[in-house]
Amino acid sequence: MKFFNKEVQIALVAIAGIVVLFFGLQFLKGLSLYSNEDTYYVAFDDISGLSASSPVYAAGYKVGVVKDIIYNYNKTGEIIAVVGLDKNLRLPKGSTAEIESDMLGNIKVNLMLTGNPLEHLVVGDTIIGNKDAGMLGRAAAMIPTVEKMLPKLDSIMAGLNMLLYDKALLNSIHNVDQITSELMVTTRETNRLMAGLNRNVPGMMEKANKVLDNTDKLTAQLTAVDVASTMAKVDATLANVHDLTEKMNSDEGTFGLLMRDPELYNNLTATMRDADSLMIDLKQHPKRYVHFSVFGRKAK
Repeated sequence: MKFFNKEVQIALVAIAGIVVLFFGLQFLKGLSLYSNEDTYYVAFDDISGLSASSPVYAAGYKVGVVKDIIYNYNKTGEIIAVVGLDKNLRLPKGSTAEIESDMLGNIKVNLMLTGNPLEHLVVGDTIIGNKDAGMLGRAAAMIPTVEKMLPKLDSIMAGLNMLLYDKALLNSIHNVDQITSELMVTTRETNRLMAGLNRNVPGMMEKANKVLDNTDKLTAQLTAVDVASTMAKVDATLANVHDLTEKMNSDEGTFGLLMRDPELYNNLTATMRDADSLMIDLKQHPKRYVHFSVFGRKAK
């Protein structure tokens, strides 16, 4: 009787199939097939759907997987997640774990590597776990605020509807169109004006340069004037005027005596008065002073 008969062969194939199935299931769950990981424990108050084979990340990099979930019956409300982490990972003391879920409902564990980097957790230590609400949790937390805002949104929408059907707004929009067209015309005219200015600017600059040249020439001429000599002449003229004024105010000289001698003034006044009387008498009685005869003068 042969040892490897059909029954033994069938049994060996069945055992091999079971082994392959077991390791295949472990692989599909994300569990490592080899003992290259260290086991740690994470304590949660609420795992929110966390299950075995959920991935564990540190700074966005997958470093392990959840191996098992254990409910702690000795401490009510505490749930222990058994996680297998890469042997090369060193967890600083004070690190925590956080459950996070994305928009598709996928759940993972994030390790927050904080605390003292010089001291590390020992394999088998328990890590404090928390729960991150994620995008869905944040959205759920916003629902009460949104519900409070809904009445105000209704009022705002009603006000917008009234504003949109207001004739004044329609007229304003029409006026805006008109103003826009006028602004376009103004812009076009401004562009034409600027183009004209650009053409005339060279000529204007030429004239300005000529004016500046004339100004430079005038400045040069003023600079060439002997100011000291001119001022000396002015001083001499003023000195002469001063001497003349002093002589007029003094008793010396004819002009000074004429201005300051009252007797001379009275004599001149009397002389002018007598001359005036003589002229009047001459006009009235010319024959007293002039004797004219065709036949000669009679002998007296």
